[in-house]
Amino acid sequence: MPELLLTALLAGSGVAIVAGPLGCFVVWRKMAYFGDTLSHSALLGVALGLLLDIDLNLTIIVCSLFLAVLLVSLQEQQKMASDTLLGILAHSSLSLGLVAVSFSENVRIDMMSYLFGDILATAPTDLLWIYGGGALVLTTLAWLWRPLLAMTIHAELAQVEGFPVKRTKLILTLLMALVIAVAMKIVGVLLITSLMIIPAATAQRFSRTPEQMAIIAGIIGLLSVAGGLTASWQLDTPSGPSVVVCSFLIFVLGLSFKRS
Repeated sequence: MPELLLTALLAGSGVAIVAGPLGCFVVWRKMAYFGDTLSHSALLGVALGLLLDIDLNLTIIVCSLFLAVLLVSLQEQQKMASDTLLGILAHSSLSLGLVAVSFSENVRIDMMSYLFGDILATAPTDLLWIYGGGALVLTTLAWLWRPLLAMTIHAELAQVEGFPVKRTKLILTLLMALVIAVAMKIVGVLLITSLMIIPAATAQRFSRTPEQMAIIAGIIGLLSVAGGLTASWQLDTPSGPSVVVCSFLIFVLGLSFKRS
């Protein structure tokens, strides 16, 4: 296997292992649009990194985490509908990023790779961000598994039982932002949420417990990455979209599965 393809496979696998379990909560809590909003903010991080000549991975993570905190804070105030707020922040942050990039006159940048991903361009240093961030996310998910499940099933009852619902919700949002930030290079700003949603939605048909769904979602994500990379290498198709298409095909096949 070429070293280029091996690095890409390692990067994609690291993202899939984390995105699968986290995507289960995105599906359960109907947070797909939430994820889109956070992913759009990542492009603003790219622009700021270029303008300030700072490491792009760092600025992407900072911008994503900042927008996550802003989203939760504004939602707590309940001054407008959540979907309206998400729409405003999603399109505004994406547009701000595109405008800011235009000021980087002396920097040549391939916007398509950030919008749709370029997993084959993953560098060994990117693997440190992916696996370091992934380990942090999985450890936090394991630590907060019971509060997250309780909050997902019934937030008010979880609050009565003593679970810190507001803090748990904020941490879940921050975890989503972190995964989106480190995974942006794999499938891009416009496709990252699909890598969390589709494997989790597919796993739902094969699972009897939340834990089973989290594990199966991770496995489906791994299969999607392997299949998408193979198709990209053999057919010379865009890598990020190929991964998502492979994930979708697995979802379609899963629709034929009848739960007993």
